[in-house]
Amino acid sequence: MEILEIVLMYLKAFAVGGAICAIAQVVINFTDLTAGKILVIFMLAGIVLTALGLYQPLVEFAGAGATVPISGFGYLLATGGMRGAQEGLFEALTGPLAAASAGVSAAVIFSFIMALIFKSHTKYN
Repeated sequence: MEILEIVLMYLKAFAVGGAICAIAQVVINFTDLTAGKILVIFMLAGIVLTALGLYQPLVEFAGAGATVPISGFGYLLATGGMRGAQEGLFEALTGPLAAASAGVSAAVIFSFIMALIFKSHTKYN
């Protein structure tokens, strides 16, 4: 892989990921929505855009720039469900869980390790 291709890949990922984060920041600044509601909206947006066939081209263009933000988690769940639905109803329900299991497991394991290493306290202590 040529160095210019690598740089271009990073720039595309940064631009798309940055645009998704900028949209989220605008929503935070100009609405009274809580962070949890914004998170759910973006995840559902990833699912809806995947169902409409609009998120896959974005993933192919930007790679991690589209899959790392929370809308990428919605994309992951939707693609897992669609792949599972090709095999049957039960697989349609378990497909999203199978698709996301590695990432969720890693988050739980690393969070546990960090909780063992560092002493937690409230923000105001």
